Amino acid sequence: MNTVKANYFDAYRSLKLTRDATGVLIAEFHSKGGPFTFTSQDHTEFVEAFYRIAQDRANKIVILTGAGGDFIPAIDFSSFGNVADPGVWSQVHDEGTQILENLANIRVPVIAAIEGRAHVHSEYALLANVIVAGEAATFHDLPHFAGGIVPGDGIFTTWSYRAGVGRAEAFLLNPQPLRARTAHEWGVVAEVVANGKALSRARELAALYLKVPEVTRRNTRVHFIHPLKERIVREVGYGLSLEGASAADLVKAMQANTERAPSKEQVA
Repeated sequence: MNTVKANYFDAYRSLKLTRDATGVLIAEFHSKGGPFTFTSQDHTEFVEAFYRIAQDRANKIVILTGAGGDFIPAIDFSSFGNVADPGVWSQVHDEGTQILENLANIRVPVIAAIEGRAHVHSEYALLANVIVAGEAATFHDLPHFAGGIVPGDGIFTTWSYRAGVGRAEAFLLNPQPLRARTAHEWGVVAEVVANGKALSRARELAALYLKVPEVTRRNTRVHFIHPLKERIVREVGYGLSLEGASAADLVKAMQANTERAPSKEQVA
């Protein structure tokens, strides 16, 4: 299939962007072509990446997916530096809100094709209109409550919107891998397909959506995402402030534990 390249497609280290002649854009998360480990550089770059994707009217359908059989399986916490520093967290706060708002501002149908682990920032997938997941796909929340941090970056907003508040709270307070079939029963996943087939099924759905006039496609996405977009604008900035306070407290506790630990000389 012929592909078309825009001038921003090669601008982002961990987001491979390809678009075919019909306007279907595939945004693939990756680290050097393999499974994606999320870093602070990606957090910064994704603000612009999703803004540009939303701005580009040559994108007729957007498919979010991951490389190497996973969606987003891991995160490099150390890359974010000292999150107890207000200046550091101010940047995390601003970027975190803008990433989700820019994803919500994509004004064409969005499909998430999930294989393997969606264990970090699964809220990105839940901002799609439709999630297609491989049979072995799992959803998780590695970075937050189990690690001592408030899940305030939009993951509660999106999961409570898609699955219901009670399920979201239980999922985030006792995070365990959630299988694709269960996520389908909860109404989060639209279709469960054989392993390795999520992206091909997403392409089929994209081709189906393209049969509808463009204004209808765009306005339907705008209409469908609006209630969730309202919640993102209302909740995520506040949630990230709470998350930042908990992150600072966690760093403080870790530093205190380090100071109390006996030195090698004391042990000797």
